[in-house]
Amino acid sequence: MNIQRSICAAAILAAFAANPANAADWSDTSVSYRYGTQFAEPGIEGDIAKNIFALTHVSGFKYGSNFFNVDFLLSDKNDPAVGGQGGAQEIYAVYANQLHLGKITGSSYAFGPVRDIALTTGFDASSKNNDFASRVRKFTFGPTLKFGVFDGWADLSLLYYKETNHNGIVGKDVSFDSSWRIAGAWGVPFAAGSLPMNVNGYFNYTAAKGKDGFGDETKPETLMNIFLMADVGALAGKKDTVLAGVGYEYWQNKFGNDHTKLVGSTARTPMVKVEAHF
Repeated sequence: MNIQRSICAAAILAAFAANPANAADWSDTSVSYRYGTQFAEPGIEGDIAKNIFALTHVSGFKYGSNFFNVDFLLSDKNDPAVGGQGGAQEIYAVYANQLHLGKITGSSYAFGPVRDIALTTGFDASSKNNDFASRVRKFTFGPTLKFGVFDGWADLSLLYYKETNHNGIVGKDVSFDSSWRIAGAWGVPFAAGSLPMNVNGYFNYTAAKGKDGFGDETKPETLMNIFLMADVGALAGKKDTVLAGVGYEYWQNKFGNDHTKLVGSTARTPMVKVEAHF
């Protein structure tokens, strides 16, 4: 595995997100920590504990918005590193850019609850130091409907999807068939008495993408993360600085593996999360 290569890719994506050509009208940067003891990995029997540290940046510019996130995932010994030397380590970076048609053209594309229509382009890059030695590279592109939800927001996208990866078990790179994805994301604030709170998360439904590195047909994949967060910083008069809460991850046919045939291909994972905004 080449951790340096993925760190370099993450840095390139971050630099692109902060490019002066896309000078931010607004931005938010945060670091977070989440922990769960019931993660799953295909081919591994039993639960896996993971500590996950993340750096997230979102910003808006004249014609749209940027999103960048990099996760550093540290597994326990149940998800071993190559050679069985402790738990595996993974880095996973995601970048997405949206161009809002209303901002570009100066016209309104609002209808019903839809506020605007955007074109979304996304890239994923990862690396993990287990025997499989995955090196995910994903490209997505397609239209997004941008909704107003109470005082929050929600996106719904239909995306072209292309993935390549590495299979260290059989020792080859894999280029999966082009496919499609339905993706959603949301953030909805509310108050519990005087305490500001929000519900946020995302889901992806990715259609089958042909054969994997073992020659098996992939299955449609469903991933959802949802978090209930409390603005605990507001209790000290510093709103939107420190949040804490709980979350849940559901992942069926993880990485396209058939959950009826391969153990570890479905995850149902409660989590705790803390994040600090700058």
